[in-house]
This record gives sequence, C-alpha cells and structure tokens, in this order.
Amino acid sequence: MSTQEATLDQAASVFVQARPRLFGIAYRIVGNVHEAEDIVQEVWLRWHRTDRTAVIDPPAFLATTTGRLAINLVQSARRRHETCAAHWLPEENADDGADPQTQAEQHESIDLAVRLLLERLSPAERATYVLREGFEYPYRRIAETLRIGAPSARQLVKRARDRLSSDRRRPYSPAAHSKLVHALESASQEGQLAKLEELLNADLAEQAV
Repeated sequence: MSTQEATLDQAASVFVQARPRLFGIAYRIVGNVHEAEDIVQEVWLRWHRTDRTAVIDPPAFLATTTGRLAINLVQSARRRHETCAAHWLPEENADDGADPQTQAEQHESIDLAVRLLLERLSPAERATYVLREGFEYPYRRIAETLRIGAPSARQLVKRARDRLSSDRRRPYSPAAHSKLVHALESASQEGQLAKLEELLNADLAEQAV
C-alpha cells in the first residue's frame, strides 16, 4: 500500500468513527434526516480535500465543520424564516442519564447556539431571547427578571429573531462563550435558572456601563 493510500485509509477511519456524532450534530440543528445526511457527506468531501497534516484535533475539526455547514443551511434564504437558535438551546430538565454520545451531541448543540447568539445579538436581545425561546418564560416574567417593561421584552425578542436570520457577526470573548454555555447546561440539567438569570442580568449591566 502506498503512503497516499495509507493516509486516505487513516482519514476514512477517523471520519467513520466520528460519523454518528456528526450526524447527531447536524440533525439537531437542521431537524431533517436527509439534510443531515447531506451535510455529513459534504463534511467527508471537505475532510478528504483538507490538508489533514495541519489539523491538530480531527474530531473537533469535523464537529466544527458539521456545525458551520448546518448553521449555514438553516440561515440560507430558503429556510431562514423556518428555523431559529431556539431549536439548538437545551431543554429544561434534560435527562442526566443520557449516554455519553448523546451528551456530547447536546453539548455541541449548546456550544453552536451560544456562538450564534453571541455573534448576532446584543446582550438585551440575547437575554430576552434565551428566556423566551429557550425556557418559555412569559413576557411579564422576562420583564421582571431583567427589570424592563413587558412591551420592551416582546420587542427585543422579535428583534432577536430577525437578527438571527441575518449574516451579522460581532466579536465575542472565549470567556463570555464559556460562561453562557455553562449557565445554559446548568439551567437545563440541574434547573439552575437563577444562575442563568444572574449572568444575563450581568451582561445587561455591563452593556449599560
């Protein structure tokens, strides 16, 4: 077997091992089996063409590529009004007994949702959107939690939905990303909504400074 063939065999082996996870990530984002399969196939083609010697962590590379392709799909003109980041936010009281594969997929989904929320929404839009779409807070409770008017809460959620359908990008810090991921996971798995509310309020206060 030539060196090139051996390298391709190794690349295929890495991809096959990661494939179930990649499909899970894609399906959680696009919500369609056929489209998820198409995304995984595209990831394989990109993996095949990639300079794999420059890839430090192949599973992470494949997962990130899958997530980006899935996000690009749901944000395309054809589907941009059909899907929102709420589909990728965690479900409250998620099953702690899920197998490691499912837990990894859930973490990846939350990670991707948080990236999108940080890139495209202001702290006020993000806070109202997470509470409304992620945890189904009534607008009055959102207003009380964030100390804003109920009409403002409703308007901010509407604006957040519109901006999530745009191609907007804003920089964010790894620390902000890590904090929000942890808060969302704690809220969904442990019911720690108070900590999530505290973080969202802190972001609002920082914005006001």
